[in-house]
Amino acid sequence: MTSLEIERKLISQGYRLIGGIDEVGRGCLAGPVAAGFVIFPPYVDDSLLSSVTDSKKLTAPKREHLLKAIKSESLCAEVGWASVAEIDELGIAVATKLAMMRAMEKSIIQPDYLLVDAVKLDECPVPYEAVVKGDLISRTIAAASIIAKVTRDLHMSSLSMEYPGYSLEKNKGYGTRDHMIAIKSRGPTDIHRGSFEPVASMKRYPG
Repeated sequence: MTSLEIERKLISQGYRLIGGIDEVGRGCLAGPVAAGFVIFPPYVDDSLLSSVTDSKKLTAPKREHLLKAIKSESLCAEVGWASVAEIDELGIAVATKLAMMRAMEKSIIQPDYLLVDAVKLDECPVPYEAVVKGDLISRTIAAASIIAKVTRDLHMSSLSMEYPGYSLEKNKGYGTRDHMIAIKSRGPTDIHRGSFEPVASMKRYPG
């Protein structure tokens, strides 16, 4: 279960605004990568956030419920994006960092320390720590994963109406069995990542 232990320790060292960042969609075959960014007040009521954990361990209704609590209790909650074109041009690692920096730059309130889920973000203008499995340890990182996941899922569901036949509303762009069958039978579209296999070896769908 996540906690605010790391955040409390940093506050005791004199930091006041501890940001958390996490990404969603890094391993997908289709759609952009998204990054969430959250800052909680230094003495946020921990009991209101006790259920916040890694977004992948929560049901969709639970994530949506927690999203409301996160937005209500946080000083800021933003999502940044890197497009499919940027992923294909820059590579997923660089594109993920780009989405993270965009999420932080969107915020009116900037952190004086940043906790990042496992990614070394040397572009960050403030001190930071890359926390391995951070979304299972830091509640701020976990909150960032939730806002990124809910927002990206909604985006992929909307894309499913533009690109029918790929079940994007269900698989969210991940390489599920049904998604793979659809790609092989229909061909990849312009929202499929051309730099990812098996998409890279397939002919693009002309429609």
